[in-house]
Amino acid sequence: MAASPKPPTRHTLDILATSASQFTPDPADTERANRGLIATHETGLIEEDGRTVWDISRHDFVRESEVAPSSVHASLWHQARLNAVHGLFEVAPGLWQARGYDISNISFLAGERGWVIIDPLTSEACARACLDLANAELGERPVTAVIYTHSHLDHFGGVRGVVDEAAVDAGEVQIIAPDQFMREAVFENVIAGPAMGRRASYQFGMTLPAGPLQHVDCGLGKATPTGTIGLIPPTISIMETGQELVVDGIRIIFQLTPEAEAPAEMNFFFPDKGEAGPDGKPMGWLCMAENCSHNMHNLLPLRGAQARDSLGWSKYINEALELFGADTALMFASHHWPRWGTNDVAEFLRQQRDLYRWMHDQTMRLANKGLTPTEIADELALPSAFTDQIHTRGYYGALIHNVKAVYQRYLGWYDGNPARLWNHQPTEAGRRYVELAGGADALLVHAQAAFDQGDYRWVAEVVNHLVFADPTNTAGRELQADALEQLGYQAESATWRNAYLTGAMELRDGPPPARPAPARPGMAVALTIDMIFDALAIRLKAEEVAGERVISNWQFTDLDDGAASWVLALENQAIHYVQGRHADDAAVTVTLTKSDFVQITGGAMTFIDAVTAGKVELDGDPSALVTIFGNLDTFETGFPIVEP
Repeated sequence: MAASPKPPTRHTLDILATSASQFTPDPADTERANRGLIATHETGLIEEDGRTVWDISRHDFVRESEVAPSSVHASLWHQARLNAVHGLFEVAPGLWQARGYDISNISFLAGERGWVIIDPLTSEACARACLDLANAELGERPVTAVIYTHSHLDHFGGVRGVVDEAAVDAGEVQIIAPDQFMREAVFENVIAGPAMGRRASYQFGMTLPAGPLQHVDCGLGKATPTGTIGLIPPTISIMETGQELVVDGIRIIFQLTPEAEAPAEMNFFFPDKGEAGPDGKPMGWLCMAENCSHNMHNLLPLRGAQARDSLGWSKYINEALELFGADTALMFASHHWPRWGTNDVAEFLRQQRDLYRWMHDQTMRLANKGLTPTEIADELALPSAFTDQIHTRGYYGALIHNVKAVYQRYLGWYDGNPARLWNHQPTEAGRRYVELAGGADALLVHAQAAFDQGDYRWVAEVVNHLVFADPTNTAGRELQADALEQLGYQAESATWRNAYLTGAMELRDGPPPARPAPARPGMAVALTIDMIFDALAIRLKAEEVAGERVISNWQFTDLDDGAASWVLALENQAIHYVQGRHADDAAVTVTLTKSDFVQITGGAMTFIDAVTAGKVELDGDPSALVTIFGNLDTFETGFPIVEP
């Protein structure tokens, strides 16, 4: 039976009371989040094959009171209530959004022939439910185009819920995305998917029950859905800023913003959609993708990613202002609610621009004075220019970890002190620290005294050593859980709260069961041969192939000539490959289709079964393949994080 969370301590109550006294909600936020609501999902329950994918009622407790519970930061509670607003909203004549049925938004534009959809959510079931809602309320229309704003999963994963791939192949539906979308959409999952997925469960609080003492929000949206994820490749790629398209009668001007919020992303402007301005010229609509939302974003999310370019991000927002700001009457995005009015949009964009610039410049100012990432994080505090409105506060990102991301982008993980070049790994360091403290009991006495004084950061740092030295020490696990829990209650950032509370829960109940890392067959279409080989390479158990040298040729019969021939080799305990040729000294040549290779490497069938079924032809010594494929590791979800 799962252990129950504990209530906030007196110290936490005092901190939260002070925070509440310093936070005054702006009624305009609530008005914007509710503006234009025309309908809600009939039940709020979205299912797929009898399984719940999304359930509005999980967070009904958030809607019941404007006053934050004693276990939630008042500012975060306000954001959670705004994210709890759900339904189909008319943003402007001809533009609607469904919000609150996924962590992201899906937008519907009425074209000449049908729907132009922007960002079809994470899950097929959620996207389908939102399209059904739009069709029921606004009149059924076919989908004529889908625009992916960027390469993150919650903006394309539900595409098969709104579009049939056969219609795309027949040219009936356009799929539009920024340059390099396909590669970036799958690349980070190829290399770091299992680790990133496990860490994401902490960032988003995926395993936390909903409630005032546990999950209340994700900052960027209410929660993440489950369900089937897919991907249909783009038919049109946007290659440069200023590129224009007419999509189902709607003129769109694009602005590329690579390496900011996502590796492949774009903003875009609808110049002919708004009402006429004072000079008689139509005012337009600006979609800022996920480059601007109603919170401070991550420069490096807790789930892990490559550190983002805060300086470039700020410059892209400024470029959008220069290109489109004076002609914009409405701004909407892939998360949260829109902004209306040219002046309001301009002020919003200026504040977002300056937030990312301030974090960049002030971090590097202090770095160039010799401060380390931890010192900079403790030194900097957001000025009132950013704390005075919610859209520049840290509900999803947080200043403390964003500062460290800026530092990492320029200077890396090492802070310059050689004492930290070669630290002991956590279990060995833990054993030494416990011994230095005079044993586990002495360490716990000290830590309990710190807990009683409300110094939860110190408790978490000290008792972590004990948990890693001896994960069976129940008193240590309990005290560490108690400390993380209080830090979670105090957090304004939803992702920090989720991470702390998930850690506390796993210290009390243990990590989730270990299961094989899930394959995503709906994403397989995006995999290229080099990505598949890269995915195999990181699974190689190098210690098992010392002294081995293997060269194999590969021929993929369903690919064009330039991508059909490959050499895959093992040498010096590492895999490498070459495209476009075969090796004369290969031990074996493998002939098959790419689609069958995806099935094999994804675990849907074995090499032996594929050979037996005639799907794979081998010419040469098949044992050479065993040297590679017989020494591949497997990955599991559910690995421990807060214990060894």
